Amino acid sequence: MNRNRSFAYKFSRNLTGMIGLVGVLLILLTGLFGPMFFEYPEGYTSDILLSPSSAHPLGTDNLGLDILSQLVWGARTSIYVSFFAVLVALAIGIPVGLFCGYSRSAASHVLDAVIDIFLTLPQLPLQIITAAIVGPSINTVAVIIGVFSWPSLARVTKNAALKARNMQYIEAAEGLGYSRARIMFKHLLINITGPITVNSTMILASAVISESSLSFLGLGDPTTWSWGLVLKRAWSNNAIITSPNPWWWWISPSICISIFVISFNMVGTAINDIFTPKGQD
Repeated sequence: MNRNRSFAYKFSRNLTGMIGLVGVLLILLTGLFGPMFFEYPEGYTSDILLSPSSAHPLGTDNLGLDILSQLVWGARTSIYVSFFAVLVALAIGIPVGLFCGYSRSAASHVLDAVIDIFLTLPQLPLQIITAAIVGPSINTVAVIIGVFSWPSLARVTKNAALKARNMQYIEAAEGLGYSRARIMFKHLLINITGPITVNSTMILASAVISESSLSFLGLGDPTTWSWGLVLKRAWSNNAIITSPNPWWWWISPSICISIFVISFNMVGTAINDIFTPKGQD
């Protein structure tokens, strides 16, 4: 309890973290509760390409659909995909990282080499190829992003486990005859949550970029609104080069993506500063 209070106090004193937290809460509240106040954008109306006004604060698109409603429903997709991708990355990366960091067996060296190989691969091109083969779906997109995000999490987990495995509490657990699995997941994992949490926030930020990129390329779920889909529709209809330029159509989702990425990165940076104070390794 005291440890949690100490973390909360330190985080509240970190300006970067608090600014990022405001952005994160804004996104989460929008995605979770926004659809209760905004109708799902579908069909078409006569309000075609209207600039921002009191009736349509962020304007409308070429079908007369409200851009703000699209972004609100798109926020739900971005949150879902990002957190789903992180769960997939955690499910793979943590066990692999713990095993490589704690075990001294030949299998751990093989897995370590696999991590190195995955880290050298270009993620986005492989995500594009995989999504094109598997087919567009919000769930498959989330799984694809998570599968290609686990190596960095495994590397961070392994490095943290390497530092902690020689601590006295680990030696005591080994002396009591605890199983390897119990030591790794009960005694070791709980003491290396800091770097894992930091890396998870970074994956959250990169996941929305990957999802938006796949949707922009037509490899996302065409039946679900996302910020990348809004950008794709704007680009496909020449909104960026049309004169007069309906700037509100493409700049709004771009700002949403930027806020999402920057906010989670700021939160991750603040958490990292708390767990790794200046002057420490």
